[in-house]
Formats: sequence, structure tokens, C-alpha cells
Amino acid sequence: VRASVTNAARRDTLAALDVLDSEDDADFDRLARVAARIFDAPMAVITLIGAERQWFKSRHGLSFRETPVENSFSAHAIADSRNPCMCVEDAAGDARFKDNPLVTGGPRIRFYAGAPITVRGQRLGALAVAAPQPRERVERAQLEQLIALAETAGALFELKDEARVRARTAAELIKEEWRHALTLEAGKVGSWVWDLRARDVVANDIMRRMFGVDPVKPVDSDDLFAAIHPDDRPAVEAALKASFEDGVDYVSEFRVNSGRWLIARGRVYQRDAAGRPLVMMGVNIDITDAREAADRTRHLLRELNHRVKNTLAMIQSLARQTLRQNPGPQAFIDAFSGRLRTLSEAHALLSDRDWTGIGLHELIGLQVGPYVLSGPAQLVIEGEDVQLPPDHALGLGMILHELSSNAVKFGALSTERGRVGISWITEAGPQPRVKLRWKESGGPPVETPENPGFGTQLIPRGLDKVLGSEVRLEFPRAGVEARIAFPLA
Repeated sequence: VRASVTNAARRDTLAALDVLDSEDDADFDRLARVAARIFDAPMAVITLIGAERQWFKSRHGLSFRETPVENSFSAHAIADSRNPCMCVEDAAGDARFKDNPLVTGGPRIRFYAGAPITVRGQRLGALAVAAPQPRERVERAQLEQLIALAETAGALFELKDEARVRARTAAELIKEEWRHALTLEAGKVGSWVWDLRARDVVANDIMRRMFGVDPVKPVDSDDLFAAIHPDDRPAVEAALKASFEDGVDYVSEFRVNSGRWLIARGRVYQRDAAGRPLVMMGVNIDITDAREAADRTRHLLRELNHRVKNTLAMIQSLARQTLRQNPGPQAFIDAFSGRLRTLSEAHALLSDRDWTGIGLHELIGLQVGPYVLSGPAQLVIEGEDVQLPPDHALGLGMILHELSSNAVKFGALSTERGRVGISWITEAGPQPRVKLRWKESGGPPVETPENPGFGTQLIPRGLDKVLGSEVRLEFPRAGVEARIAFPLA
């Protein structure tokens, strides 16, 4: 019996079902009641046998939920592979069970009949009936019905396990789709799938907004072409024709009627037997800001050329004036170097002013949003938006990225029930200061790492470039916490 119970293949199959200590199930309860009625027995169970205990998935007429495996009648039933059903007409006279506590004490079992429950080729437990009175004989038809019910229980375990696996897979797909949607939303990417035969286009909300089409109604490819600036349509059509006929990726830049610039990239993913395109997939990205930035860069380069000429003229003037006042070579070098250094630092400061900051809400969305599993409720943000200077945004972005990565691997974002709360306050005064708190909850229990990884070490150093900043990382068992403070100036 012990060898049968501890068999590795049987143990692995039972573990894979993940039903031990699960909630009551009405389907299994019905099978137990039917078995009890067939035998007119006051007790019936559907039992699963582990290495150390037997646990009742369903029980009729019993108050307890499990027993040690050495007290189990059903362990003997599953051990005899030659017998499809074990029947003990009087346990008090059976050498195997006469000293069993279930016989000598409550519920004082005298009669037992049990049929093994087989799941994926392994006997995991039994459907059994019992009574406190012995029986002289048991009808063969009754035992055959018990065997049939046990086979039904085995099939039911397999069906429920398959349904559980399918539900888990579906949930994972939904999470992956949600994560993909968040990534596209954060990146402001419009995605589309074009059925070329039907001329229908499935587009996400960003794509619809880019082209100014109805947010709900079906999208026709003609609607999208109508939204493209007339001057740019020939180039778009030529790029599509090359993709259809030559098999190259579709790439095009064009304006829509709103005046925004878009870049489109796509590929034919399905063709018919004759090689004609059937389905095309792709993305659109708004590059208006990039084109405007390029225009600004060209303007800045023209301005830079002008400034360089002015700067060279200024340097020449400084050199001449300095040389007049300091005719000696060493005196000239000392005086001119100081002036040139001052001019260089001033130009560097002007160059730094071309950088722009980023809002705290947007920074959190970019760094933390893609890691959320089950939906927006996992991320709770509290605080009024503030504009961060460049160094602050870079340093805090790095910290948020490392915290999110750790939360996905080990913390609150590794489970659907986990939550991440990010809150902050801005203290007014001569030097406004932000105090931010990251707090995880609902995830696995946390332990302070004995040998912190590089990412964990990087968090406290993320704002090293910001004078007056403070970063403190803590590991309470309920969830990781980080307290971050920095000046806004």
C-alpha cells in the first residue's frame, strides 16, 4: 500500500490537478449521494490519497474532512490494480482493518465498498460507501454501478482540470492583450489589421483618433485614404503597391487632413494560392513633433552658424583687447584663458535650457504602466501633477523602472491581487520639494535581500545628480516601500 501511495507518477498527477483542500463541489457531492442511495449506506465519500493523508473531495454522512493515510480503506482499494472494486463485508473480521481507528472508534465502519478513481492512467483515490453494520452479501450490480460512478468521477476531475487550464490560459491571454494595449497606448501607436478582400480595417482607438474616423463604427479602408492629405496619397499608394507586388515592407510618411504627420509601417501576412495579398498588418505613429523638432533643429543650425560667426568675432575681439592689455605671452594666456572659459560656460548653460522636463503623471505611466497585469486598478496614483526638470526626470525614471521590474519579478505586480500605490506631496517654500512614496501590497511576502542585485543597489543612487535628494528603500514583509525626496529646482 505504501509503495502505491508514494508512486512518483501518481503523486505528480495528483499535484497537477491542484484539488487537495479545494472548496466543496456540487457535482462531486451528487455522485457521492447517488452511491449512498445505491447501497442504502449512511456514508459515502470521494477521497483523494496523498503521501501522508487521505482527503475527502466530497463527503456524505461524515463530519471530518481527512484522515492519516494509514487509516485509509481506499488506500488499499487503489493498491490492488487487479481489482476494479474492493468490498469489505465485515471490517471487524478483516485482519487489515480490525484494529483501524475508523473501525474501533467513530464512525465504527464495518461495511466498506470502494472503486478506484483513475485520472490520466493513475489511481488517485476512490468513490466509496460505508456503514456501521456488516453485510452478508453485496449485489454484483451494485458494485458495477459503483465502478461506473467512480469512472464518472475520474472523467469529471479531468474535465474540470481542463476547464481550469483553459480559463488560466484565457486569463493570461487577456493580461497579455491588456499589457500590449497599454504599451501601444503609452507609445501612442496606432495599430491596424486590413482585410484587403473585404476592405475592412480593424483599428485601435489611437489609430481612429489619428485619422479622425468614428470611434465606434466599422472602418473601411476608403475612410482612411480619404483622411490622407491629397498631395501625399500618390506616395502612399505607390508604397502599398510595392508591398503588394514585390513583397517589401510598407513604409510611408504622410499628412492627414488635420495637418499631423504620420509614419506607417506594415507587412502582408497572408496571401492566396496565386500570391495575391489577403491580410496586411501594421502600425502608425504620429511623428508631427519629430518633424517639427527637425525643422527646429534646422532653424537652430542656421542660428548656430550665425552664433558661431558672432562668437568667433567676439573671441577675436577678446583676444585683441587682451593682447593690448597683456602683451607678454604668459600674461596673455592667463588672462585670455579665464575669459574664454567664462564664455564657454555661458554657452553650455544656454544649451542646457533647450532641454524640456516631463510631468510626473506621464513619467509614471511610461515607466510603470506596461508592467500592470490585471488592469488599471493595480496602480493607484495620488498626487497633483508636477513638471520635473531633466535631471530629476532621468533619475526618477530610472528608479521607477527598477522598482517596477523588481515588483514584476518578486513583488506586487507578480500577481493579479497585488497593488502598487504611488503618492506624493509638494512642500511649498523658497525651494519647493517633492516627497514621493512607493508602496506595494497584496504580493508575495517580502524578505530583505542578503545580497542585493545591481538593480536594487541602483535605486538609492538614481538621484545622485540631484543635490539635496534622498532615496530610502525598505523591505517590510507586507510589501516593498521606497521613500524619495528631492527639490524641484
